[in-house]
Amino acid sequence: MTSDAWQRISRDVLALLLASSCPGCDRVGTLLCDDCRMLLRSDPHRSRTPQGLLVHAALRYEGVPARTIRRLKEQGATMLSWPLGAALQSVLHAQAREALIVPVPTSRGAFRRRGYRVPELLIRRTGLASHRVLVPARRTRDQRELGRAARARNVAGSMRARVHGRGAVVIVDDVVTTGATLDEAARALRAAGFTPVCAVALAATPRLHDTANS
Repeated sequence: MTSDAWQRISRDVLALLLASSCPGCDRVGTLLCDDCRMLLRSDPHRSRTPQGLLVHAALRYEGVPARTIRRLKEQGATMLSWPLGAALQSVLHAQAREALIVPVPTSRGAFRRRGYRVPELLIRRTGLASHRVLVPARRTRDQRELGRAARARNVAGSMRARVHGRGAVVIVDDVVTTGATLDEAARALRAAGFTPVCAVALAATPRLHDTANS
């Protein structure tokens, strides 16, 4: 590559940085400032879904982590998958020994909007391989405005496994709110012969029952 080409790339990168702002504090000229990057360090905690599936989350979905994840999911800032993947890495590596890593499937609509599947992208950033065993079986409503019971009804029967198999599985999602989606993923995997041992999430909201001291 010629020096002129490198200079053009450098100018493009600089323009991107100058047009960016930190998702945590809105500081301009940076994709993520050092202070907010420190707040994305893994802070593992455990919780359980309504059906009792153990969830290991790297972050709490609030403050800087929540704003950074929303920037990745809603505004296409895929570079943020690197620090977020680093937060997920230690938790996922600890739980995925000798287990198949299966991401929660991304809806067709969400994939068309983003062009990428967030759980799979985050898993790649950890250096581990994911297996697209689960796929959507039907369309669902947007979960964001639904309560706990409505979320469970909305996702019931919404997933299926592409293959049958055996062995331990770790389910991975980006954000866990009530746990209804993880319970549906676990149901679909069990129906196909797999054994879900736990779930790992990048972040979990405070709504889930914290089992850190249990």
